[in-house]
Amino acid sequence: MVVMMLEASDWLHIGFRLLLAMIVGCLIGYNRQRGGRPAGMRTFMLVSMGAALFVMIPLQAEGDSSFATTNALSRTLQGVTTGVGFLGAGLILQQSSKKSRVPKVRGLTTAATIWISAALGAAIGCGLWQMGLLGAVLTLLTLSGMKRVRQIPLFQSSQTGIPANPATSALTNKLNHNSTDASR
Repeated sequence: MVVMMLEASDWLHIGFRLLLAMIVGCLIGYNRQRGGRPAGMRTFMLVSMGAALFVMIPLQAEGDSSFATTNALSRTLQGVTTGVGFLGAGLILQQSSKKSRVPKVRGLTTAATIWISAALGAAIGCGLWQMGLLGAVLTLLTLSGMKRVRQIPLFQSSQTGIPANPATSALTNKLNHNSTDASR
């Protein structure tokens, strides 16, 4: 069983949790920064370590009962999740070109990655470092591996996000051609 509670004088465990959360954030941030994304290493390090720090506060506070600490931790996790959600929302952009009426949304993966970075930091801050490390590995596999999977012809998609299928592609091309003729 994992010991979540921390003594205020337990510098070794406090430092381990914060450092590990920062390293996990750094690894994910490096992956995003390398791809030229708007949020990079420093942002992810701060989000992950900040989430760990926030959840460690109620774990160190001495309450009347374990219920009070659990209740405080639950509210802290809710606050971190909501706050990071707003941070992620600021990274999402909707772009439309004058040629296309279809809006293009950018930044969803970065926003989701900020969110999971906070979740990993919170898990590590609670002492669930194995879960945090496994989550980090799975996150990095998702971010790096899915790009390679999308390059496989079977998984390539059109602008609509529907998997490419010869029958639907022909129909889509015909519809696009007819709408272009009608607009002339």
